[in-house]
Amino acid sequence: MEQFVELSGIAAPLVHANIDTDLLIPSREITSPGRDGYGEKLLAPWRYQSSADGERVERPDFVLNRAPFRQASILLTGENFGSGSSREAAAWAVRQFGFRCVIAPSFGAIFQNNCYRNGILPVVLPAAEIDWMAAEAAAGTLILTVDLERCVVRHPQGRCLPFTVPRSERSMLLEGLDAIGLTLKRRAQIQAFQHADRAARPWIWTVDTPQPAGELPP
Repeated sequence: MEQFVELSGIAAPLVHANIDTDLLIPSREITSPGRDGYGEKLLAPWRYQSSADGERVERPDFVLNRAPFRQASILLTGENFGSGSSREAAAWAVRQFGFRCVIAPSFGAIFQNNCYRNGILPVVLPAAEIDWMAAEAAAGTLILTVDLERCVVRHPQGRCLPFTVPRSERSMLLEGLDAIGLTLKRRAQIQAFQHADRAARPWIWTVDTPQPAGELPP
C-alpha cells in the first residue's frame, strides 16, 4: 500500500450530501476483471451524458471534468459520503481518479474503512469549515496540505484544522502497510507465543493425518 505522510494538492469542491457507492461507482460500471480501470468511471452518472449518436461524452460543466480539478488530489464533499453498499470498487475509483484524501463531515462506515485499506485518508471536519474551503476552492486555486503525522489540514493562509484518525489506521497509512503487514511487525511476539503455547498444550498443535476417502481410521 502506498505510504501517506503529508499531501499538498489542489482541492476540488463537490459539496453534496449522501453521495453513495452506487453513485461513486454504479454496478453497471463494475466490468473490469481486476482492480484497475475504475478512475474514469468515478461518478459516471454525473460526469457523462449521451451524445446524439449514443456515445458517452463528458459533461463540460461538471467540476471533475474541468481543469485544474482533473489533477485534484483532495476532495471536499458533503456528509454521509460513501454510504450505501460495501463495494470496495468505490474506493478504487476514488483513488484511481487521483484523490488521496477526502474531506467530509461524515462517511459511510464501510467505505471509510475501505479508504484506509486503499491508501486514501478520509478526514472528518465540520461542515462549516468544508463549506468555507469549498467556496474558495471553486476558483481552482486552493492548495491544501494534509499532514497525517500532526493530524491537521493546513490552509495556505496558515490556518490549521485538526482531525482525528484511529491509531491502527493512522499507522497503516504512515507506514504504507495493510492490516496483514501491520500485524507482521509483531512476528517475533507471535512466534514466541506459538512456541510457548506448543510447549504448554502440545495436543492443540497435533494434526491428524487425513484418511483416504471411503476408509475408516484404524
